[in-house]
Amino acid sequence: MGRNNKINKKPSKPCYQRIVVKLGTSLLTSGSDHLDRDMMSRLVDQVARLHQQGVEIIVVSSGAMAAGRHRLNLTKRIKSIPFKQVLCSVGQSHLMHIYEELVGQYDIPVAQALLTKADLSNRSGYLNARNTLLALLQLRVLCIVNENDVVAVDEIDEAKFGDNDNLSAMVANLVDADLLLLLTDIAGLHTADPRRDPDARLISEVEHIAAGIESLADRAGAMGIGGMVTKIEAARLATVSGVTVIIADGREPDIIPRLAGGEKVGTRFLPAATRLESRKRWILSSPSIRGILVVDSGAALALKKQNRSLLAAGIKEAKGEFDRGDLVDIYDAEGMHLGCGLVNYSSSEVNLIKGTHSGKIATLLGIDYGPEVVHRDNLAVLQEVIK
Repeated sequence: MGRNNKINKKPSKPCYQRIVVKLGTSLLTSGSDHLDRDMMSRLVDQVARLHQQGVEIIVVSSGAMAAGRHRLNLTKRIKSIPFKQVLCSVGQSHLMHIYEELVGQYDIPVAQALLTKADLSNRSGYLNARNTLLALLQLRVLCIVNENDVVAVDEIDEAKFGDNDNLSAMVANLVDADLLLLLTDIAGLHTADPRRDPDARLISEVEHIAAGIESLADRAGAMGIGGMVTKIEAARLATVSGVTVIIADGREPDIIPRLAGGEKVGTRFLPAATRLESRKRWILSSPSIRGILVVDSGAALALKKQNRSLLAAGIKEAKGEFDRGDLVDIYDAEGMHLGCGLVNYSSSEVNLIKGTHSGKIATLLGIDYGPEVVHRDNLAVLQEVIK
């Protein structure tokens, strides 16, 4: 039984009802080679206080690899993927054991969810994960989410997922979160790396993630696997679906309740749109992009302003190999990312019918799956493009 800790600090009233909190490795280890239990205890205390106020919280936690390395008393850094997966396999149970002990002091039940990009890339997997996480929130269970590193290669290989940053954005989209907190060991997005440049200035608010913001992330320093670039990618993914995102220093006292209460700390990324319908949110957050469609100016206008389907006549080029039902990115001729959608025709078929009238599809292909290459119901247009 837990000791049912009583919270003595009087927190401000939370402004958000459903929050996803991502805790980075550099924060959980305090920059060392092992988990910092005191730091984890302080963070759990903050989460527990919000939980007792009725706020729904999911924690996306890194740290399994560091925990595994420490448990096996290994100092030599071996870069092979199977070895890193062994470290994660050993460390994940240790990481959850610490969370069980710390959260248990507040009599809050704990669950674990290990996800991969493949889990969220198909509709049924997306819905299963969504239904499970929403049920855990309804039952007032604190769920600790991590990537299933034993079977997922991309994040360990430091290629795509980026130390759970993008996973946390996907989870925020998955559960219709109001707020995503990306907590690390730096105060937020700066004009330069503050650890190297004394003139670096904190950017307190970002209304629109444009190319200039991305270039700042490149110059802001690489913080472990999950550098600032991946945090900007995560912010873009979440804000497009109507989630507020904040990058902040998790070492700040009571940082989680303060941010939940609306205090302006760190870098806040404003939502680029209102909440998207669930299917389109899944389309936007799915990592399984199979190809690219390049469209002409007329089609771009129809997609952005008129909520129209994408017809063959407006397609200039199809890149990559994809099948019917796959997810593709859509760009205009100038290289602007317009959105993504599920295609009704394969890449080889699109290359045959691109630029032609819909009435000629059956003649050219011998089949006809309809006049739309991407139907508007299966199309998610990036909202920041519309503004």
